[in-house]
Amino acid sequence: MPSVLASLSRLAFLSRFKPDNFTLVLLATVGVATLLPCTGQVAVVLGDFTTFIIGLLFFLHGAKLSRQAVIAGITHWRLHLLVLCSTFVLFPILGLAFKPLALQLLTPDLYVGLLFLCMLPSTVQSSIALTAMGRGNVPAAVCSASASNFLGIFITPLLVSAFVVQGHVERSTGDAVLAIVLQLLVPFLAGQLLRPVIGTWIDRHKPALKYVDQGSILLVIYTAFSAAVVEGLWHKLSPTVLVTLGVICCVLLAVVLAVTMYASRKLGFSREDEVTIVFCGSKKSLASGVPMAKVLFATSSLGMVILPIMLFHQIQLMVCSVMAQRFAQRRPD
Repeated sequence: MPSVLASLSRLAFLSRFKPDNFTLVLLATVGVATLLPCTGQVAVVLGDFTTFIIGLLFFLHGAKLSRQAVIAGITHWRLHLLVLCSTFVLFPILGLAFKPLALQLLTPDLYVGLLFLCMLPSTVQSSIALTAMGRGNVPAAVCSASASNFLGIFITPLLVSAFVVQGHVERSTGDAVLAIVLQLLVPFLAGQLLRPVIGTWIDRHKPALKYVDQGSILLVIYTAFSAAVVEGLWHKLSPTVLVTLGVICCVLLAVVLAVTMYASRKLGFSREDEVTIVFCGSKKSLASGVPMAKVLFATSSLGMVILPIMLFHQIQLMVCSVMAQRFAQRRPD
């Protein structure tokens, strides 16, 4: 009997690391792009349709965001400042610090993707979900993650233009910001303005609308990897390079988790706020990163650029899910 219980306990622990359904579909999409890449006029039409779907995605993000939730958390400025510093200062510094080692172990395009990953905003859905699971400050998490995504529309292209090698960036700083404003911010603000009209319907259909969110990501990944496969992506990457990229992503996440946890305790935040800071400050958004990469980078390098984001996304979900359960088991202050 004890051996059976021990086996069940081990299975329960390992199940926390099992990829979710979306990750499996994402991997299947990469497989389809590898075997059946889209080319020619089909790729052009699919690219235009993807641009439309991304605009719809950010329109729905704007319509889903509750102003009451933002107002409830906006006064906690010290927490938000720490999260933003982790997202847009600590991460980019670490990305630049990894440069000498990463350029020796990874391809130049993969390092650009790693650096781009470090300049992305935080996630919204998973940050809030993990904060709630870990018994953190949920209203502050809603405000902080939303502010990170909103500011990322401006900050990410500025950081990319300043620190990413110019040969990899398709647009100038001004053009990049303008393109992201038109494709992402304008639909987002339109959704916010129409929330009084359509907010109730949006809230009632949130489970169904997640398919627009996930579908837009899968479309961009399919078109990006199709172009990359045509350019010879898998001939340029070895299994050793992929494993090395995974290890670097793990180290990057571990350092940020340690720094955010230490800083939140050193600055005297409550345990609920610590959970919020750790989860909001350590996340990087696949939902925002993939559309931004499509706007900022040349099509020929897009597959390599988004590969680190995809890998980091799965690692952060698995690690932080375990951490959230540990946080939930702690006694309150």
